[in-house]
Amino acid sequence: MRPPMKPLDEALAELLDQAQPLTGAETVSTWDADGRVLQVAAVSPLQVPPQDNSAMDGYALRTADVPQAGAELPVTQRIAAGSAGQPLAPGSAARIFTGAPVPQGADAIVMQEDCEAQDGPGGVRVRVNARPRPGQWIRRAGEDIALGAQVLAAGTRLTPAELGLAASIGLAQLQVARRPRVALFSTGDELVMPGDVPPEQMRPGAIYNSNRFFLRALLLRLGCEVTDFGIVPDQRAATTAALRQAADAHDLILTSGGVSVGEEDHVKPAVESLGRLDLWQIAMKPGKPFAYGRIGAAHFMGLPGNPVSSYLTFLLLVRPFVLRLQGVRDTAPAAIALRADFDWPRADKRREFLRVRRNAAGGLDLFANQGSGVLTSTVWGDGVVDNPPGQPIARGDVVRYIPFSELLA
Repeated sequence: MRPPMKPLDEALAELLDQAQPLTGAETVSTWDADGRVLQVAAVSPLQVPPQDNSAMDGYALRTADVPQAGAELPVTQRIAAGSAGQPLAPGSAARIFTGAPVPQGADAIVMQEDCEAQDGPGGVRVRVNARPRPGQWIRRAGEDIALGAQVLAAGTRLTPAELGLAASIGLAQLQVARRPRVALFSTGDELVMPGDVPPEQMRPGAIYNSNRFFLRALLLRLGCEVTDFGIVPDQRAATTAALRQAADAHDLILTSGGVSVGEEDHVKPAVESLGRLDLWQIAMKPGKPFAYGRIGAAHFMGLPGNPVSSYLTFLLLVRPFVLRLQGVRDTAPAAIALRADFDWPRADKRREFLRVRRNAAGGLDLFANQGSGVLTSTVWGDGVVDNPPGQPIARGDVVRYIPFSELLA
């Protein structure tokens, strides 16, 4: 008797339990660390800003010297960013620019729009047309980052913002998790690579291999080193040989196709002959024929052959697994509650992921054809509705929407 399909959340929890972070780390230039996962926390060796500085172009002064709007003060110095001024004499002002250190004695900055500078016989004087408040337009030393503060935690996936933050505390290099080594191949005698055969010469039943392109691109986005094993014929011996070779020196084997129950689906028995299969078939639509196991030290993940099924199972199951291998703890995508501007009366017993896109009215439109082979739905759409098992949707219902931007980052 075939075991029941595994609910998606249970399957994901089991997968993440298996995804122990890879050993080893790499030290890379902060220039080149975009998308990598920080293995050692970044601690600041300085405070940011290093000293009080001006948030505006204007004049540094003592508020006590401007008891009312219209007061005039001699300008005794000019302080640009990157230079240090002298202590401010009582009853004077300093011309100052954004980012420049606030001179000792000054307790406020007045923006230049509220001032009038005039040349006179004794030099430049400034008329202050707005009475300042103590502390105005001053960025305080350490208000952004304190000395010794942890600014980036281990397990952080680095984005341009994190790289800028690391640079702001002087880190020219970062210690990151090593890249997962992934072996990728497709199975199917029907598959043809674009460029090998022109469309008008395609044999009956042949299709171009789209999965190989988007799976490789998705793996590269996640920081993986990808070895492409190409297309493996629908033969048990060829499948076994490819898996055996792929298990050598790779952390993960990722296949597309051949994990269903047809006579030409050889991946499942081939994996079982070389290792073990721990998970097979998920209660989700599309994407039921998903498999997980081990071959030696390598993890194995088998994705369905239908392109939308393969795409979504990658985003929902492979993506968090690969991130966890690199030490990322929070892998769950953020979902948004939005209004459905469509009807979905025939709910499936499995958890469904419906391709949708946001409309100008703030709701969600449904792609007309939700078939697992309709790859255009993933381009037309900007996300999916995560619909519980057996849950019909009526126009106006609030649904759980997951943007593709959350799954492709």
